[in-house]
Amino acid sequence: MIRRVAAEGGFGSVLQKGEPDAGTILVVLTERGGNARVFERMPDHDGHRKWTLSKLQNPENKREIDEWLDRRGAQDPDLWIVELDIVDGERFIGLTD
Repeated sequence: MIRRVAAEGGFGSVLQKGEPDAGTILVVLTERGGNARVFERMPDHDGHRKWTLSKLQNPENKREIDEWLDRRGAQDPDLWIVELDIVDGERFIGLTD
């Protein structure tokens, strides 16, 4: 994902490394550092894992999303957090064409 984003002029980085084989992945999508959206792969009622919007940036408190990510990371040491900064980042996790 990070390489694909970089190839299209965006920026990607790993904010937290988790368990290599079994850690949950959170993807933070931003556009020029703003408009943050956090997606994670969650099991649905059929047991399939799909990307689900977990958190939106509060325009009145932009620090809130960082604090939320810090809490999630502290609660789950196996958690991976990846940030992708590119327009229409949802396409990199298969949510748009």
